[in-house]
Amino acid sequence: MSLLKKGKAFFVTMLMVMVFPSTIASAASYTVSQGDSLYKIGKLCNTTSSELMKINNLSSDLIYPGQKLIVPSSTYTVKSGDTLYLIAKNHGISLDSLRSTNNKWDDNIYPGQILKLPSGTATNNQEPKSQSNSSTINATIPYIANELDLLARLITAEADGEPYSAKVAVGGVVVNRVKDSRFPNSINDVIYEKSYGYYQFTPVENGWINKPASPSSSQAAYEALNGSDPSNGALFYFDESSKNNWLWSKPMKARIGKMVYVY
Repeated sequence: MSLLKKGKAFFVTMLMVMVFPSTIASAASYTVSQGDSLYKIGKLCNTTSSELMKINNLSSDLIYPGQKLIVPSSTYTVKSGDTLYLIAKNHGISLDSLRSTNNKWDDNIYPGQILKLPSGTATNNQEPKSQSNSSTINATIPYIANELDLLARLITAEADGEPYSAKVAVGGVVVNRVKDSRFPNSINDVIYEKSYGYYQFTPVENGWINKPASPSSSQAAYEALNGSDPSNGALFYFDESSKNNWLWSKPMKARIGKMVYVY
């Protein structure tokens, strides 16, 4: 290692020692996403917005998408059978925050890999918890196993090949509709809703809704039902190639891969 690189490494190490109290295991870089706030990030990382302002030398609580923040973190060693989704779920953090902290946007991980967790209290050897498709303990809306599968099949048909967060966002749109009084109040009725003689979701009309769900879409559906919403409250989504002026005129809430999410 060159003297210049050694000097930089020493400076970074000393900065972390000076900035973070001894109770914090390590620090990580967190990339701000649309809809984030210091309060929300602080909740994810078991800290406060004022502490985040202090360690990042911020003069106000204004942040912007793409901004890099230093956040307290701990580490986790990947085990056989782990997925990013399960690691995030078992440690009480969102999949998006886990991806952002590790700059990890694909799903490829391997046993022995060290991941940073945006949380000061997670343990390194926590055993994976089993996932129950019919569990609604942490769900934002009531659902049963058949509805989870239906939502996963919709996500597969609509967003297969798109980034994982785009899949979760499709599920988020359905959840947002169920919660909105202008739409039906169940997953099944939202997905099969007809308006002016047309199905709301194309896969219902063309039959793709009947194709089996992919594993990642099932995980995305489960995450959406338990509160994750990369769509930021959107009620509609469409492919960026759409020529529908009515959809494009609506307030944009998120854009992930080739998918656009509007309110």
